[in-house]
Amino acid sequence: MDRVQRKSFACYLLISLHIFLAIGAFIGGGALLISPDGAMLSLPIEMLQNSPFQNYFFPGVILFIAFGISPSITALLLSSDKPIKTLEKLSLFKAKHCSWNFSLYIGFMLIIWIIVQILIIQSASFIHFFYIFLGFIIIVITFLPSVQAFYLNN
Repeated sequence: MDRVQRKSFACYLLISLHIFLAIGAFIGGGALLISPDGAMLSLPIEMLQNSPFQNYFFPGVILFIAFGISPSITALLLSSDKPIKTLEKLSLFKAKHCSWNFSLYIGFMLIIWIIVQILIIQSASFIHFFYIFLGFIIIVITFLPSVQAFYLNN
């Protein structure tokens, strides 16, 4: 990609939101991996009674990988302007850099992840609404014209 234009504030904000999401997922997912009974995060095991899980280990793995590692990689790719051919194949919107596509995917995945959590535990708290809002903000910023223009494939 030939970068004549500079990254907008929105591009840097998007990168920051992915880093924020990743840090939270590394902390939360890591705590669930270390303490699958949920004790480290004060999560009662009874919350999983309507789920396919016996403990929090696999939700911790999902959290760590999907919302820790994936947004970290996305933030790195959003920071770089180099196309990666193998990752570009995973792009739904071929005119946009793969990182732009991954940003969009992560926003939608986050909203779906939280909605599924709410349905499974049959309860919602502030943190659920916060992360649904974060997913929505990631999607909105990803679609901002200045962000789309910067991540166009040339």
